[in-house]
Amino acid sequence: MIPNLTTTTTPRAYNGHTSIYLPTIATIEDVHNETELEKIYTVRLPGGQNLGHTPGQFVMVSLPGVGEAPISVMSSPSRTGQTFRLCIRNAGDLTNVIHQLKPGDKVGIRGPFGRGFPVDLYKGKDVLIAAGGLGLAPARSLIDEILDNRANFGRLIILYGARSPAEILFRDALAEWNERDDVESLLTVDRPDEAWLGHVGVITRLFEHIQVNPYHTVAITVGPPVMYRFVVMELLGKGLTPEQIWMSFERRMKCGVGKCGHCQVNHRYSCQDGPAWTYAEALAFEEAL
Repeated sequence: MIPNLTTTTTPRAYNGHTSIYLPTIATIEDVHNETELEKIYTVRLPGGQNLGHTPGQFVMVSLPGVGEAPISVMSSPSRTGQTFRLCIRNAGDLTNVIHQLKPGDKVGIRGPFGRGFPVDLYKGKDVLIAAGGLGLAPARSLIDEILDNRANFGRLIILYGARSPAEILFRDALAEWNERDDVESLLTVDRPDEAWLGHVGVITRLFEHIQVNPYHTVAITVGPPVMYRFVVMELLGKGLTPEQIWMSFERRMKCGVGKCGHCQVNHRYSCQDGPAWTYAEALAFEEAL
């Protein structure tokens, strides 16, 4: 049974709204089947509101009587007005119900929360983005932001790894990036099918195909935590320092506002101090890797 949400007057967290704990009731405008497990939702906030996020931030998505979960914002600030996009994998009770929703249905939205990627710090530098699996969704927010302000950045290198060809996200975008002269894009899969003609292996296999200027590059990695250690080793091997490497830790976030303690790592809260961290910061809580 899909919960019934009718009101659109609930205040939204931050930006002058009255409570960080009460969701705004937003409307699903479009649902796109991306893969067997992922769907892309275009969501509209009421009253002409703008989400006001930065790449790498997340929102809490809720349905009464079902639950609430953190979902990274897929759309970039440069392409977000009164609507924004979420790529949601069917992976549990809440997301199973969300996958039954249709255009016109309602969801609760709190946020945006957390520290995203500091795009202004990346300006003037080469940017290397290594994304694995569903990690391409929050990474796409950053990628599109860079593409829409392309003159502000140097090289853009995108490395993406998926488990199989059937699980590749954003095929149209990947094809577009591959055709651009100002983007260097490489794709690999762990388990190819008979029709696959591209790279095979884990994402770190792609690093042998690129060269970077370690004095002029910032790297961002988003994906399964097991991937981070090996990607970081590759980046350090190419001469980048821990301060030049950014990663996203989305650790069991429940409240989004640093109150529940579920995402606490030592004295830091991933929902507030993250989810974007430098590797230098992450070294202080290595158990999170």
